[in-house]
Amino acid sequence: MEMDVFDREMRDLIAPDAEMVKIAGGFRFTEGPVWNQSDGSLYFSDIPGDTIHRFSPEGGVEVFRKPSHYANGLAFDRDGCLVACEHRTRRVTRTSPTGIQVLADSYRGKRLNSPNDVIVAKDGSVLFTDPCYGLREGLGGPGERELTFQGVYRIAPGSSEITLLVDDFETPNGLALTPDERHLYIIDSIPKHIRRFEVHEGWRLSGGDVLVELSGDGEGKPDGMKLDGEGRIFSTGPGGVWICSSDGDILGRIRVPEKTSNLAWGECGEGYGTLFITASTSVYSVRCRLNHVTTNGGR
Repeated sequence: MEMDVFDREMRDLIAPDAEMVKIAGGFRFTEGPVWNQSDGSLYFSDIPGDTIHRFSPEGGVEVFRKPSHYANGLAFDRDGCLVACEHRTRRVTRTSPTGIQVLADSYRGKRLNSPNDVIVAKDGSVLFTDPCYGLREGLGGPGERELTFQGVYRIAPGSSEITLLVDDFETPNGLALTPDERHLYIIDSIPKHIRRFEVHEGWRLSGGDVLVELSGDGEGKPDGMKLDGEGRIFSTGPGGVWICSSDGDILGRIRVPEKTSNLAWGECGEGYGTLFITASTSVYSVRCRLNHVTTNGGR
């Protein structure tokens, strides 16, 4: 596996002899990976394929839901139900044993753009980004915008109450909470950077300064990200997966042979975590040297 090492801490996270394994392939464009601890499986979307897939080490890949309405980002809520951002229907849904429930599809009487990525906080709040990517033909569209901005929202736990958290992004994309949930990181894909917000009581945000810019050789841009238990940032970006300290210092890059889209932690073992990477037509895995990771949608 090829890596760029900019700081020696990178070698404490990824062994020099670590291997990148292609665990599944043949898709049209993979996204939204999330690990389900209860069944030991990875769930991920194939957006143009209109399908949510489930991968298990024992059973391989199988269809979980089709049609998915061009689903993108996925997360599990506190009840173990799958929350999905659907491009075609322009809504956020929850799949439970009793069916599909709509959590959000509009803001102040106007349809959402195309919910993209989603995380679930410890209190049950669902946070999601709403850029316009899914309005394009082939990704859920064609569709017309009704909102004049591309925002980031919160759905209150146990209700359909939706609150706009921030609206000054070009294209809000991946998002993640720090382990203590005092900070929220949000990717803005077009300017290729990650912004950091302070989270206050009642989910009021402040700050929003650029923490790190991720630009370099290789295909792709910042899209999805996850944090490890120490708050380090693992983000997709040009040429692969970029790893940064919690202060925004770039530690290194894992080079990936396809355009990367998103990440998930899973299959945790003693002192290790598996990083799953969705990248164009395939899904890859890399074993990391980590003492602690969390496996829900955003952390």
